[in-house]
Amino acid sequence: MIYAILIGIFVIVAFLLVFVILVQSGKGGGLAGIAGGGMNQLFGGQGSAPFLTRATAILATAFMVIALILGMITRGTEDQTSIMQRAREQRMASPARTLPEVAPSDGAGTLPTE
Repeated sequence: MIYAILIGIFVIVAFLLVFVILVQSGKGGGLAGIAGGGMNQLFGGQGSAPFLTRATAILATAFMVIALILGMITRGTEDQTSIMQRAREQRMASPARTLPEVAPSDGAGTLPTE
């Protein structure tokens, strides 16, 4: 239950982080310049730079903390064998890899040994 909630929060934080980064105005103006400077009018004379910088730092920290928590939760629950090892074991256990059983011979078809 908690795992599903954390995954949901993680996805929301990831989308918000991408949005906040894209809205910031860089050398090219970013998405903030598309609205004709509307972000600067919304946030006053200094513009949106301090708010967006702080929001980016908070969202990035939340993203990393949630990723670490999810990693610690799932660390012990998964099978420790690699995907390649599991595929190799499955391939080796397939019926095409097993040799057919041969009935014991009565010795009529064998070569003589000297």
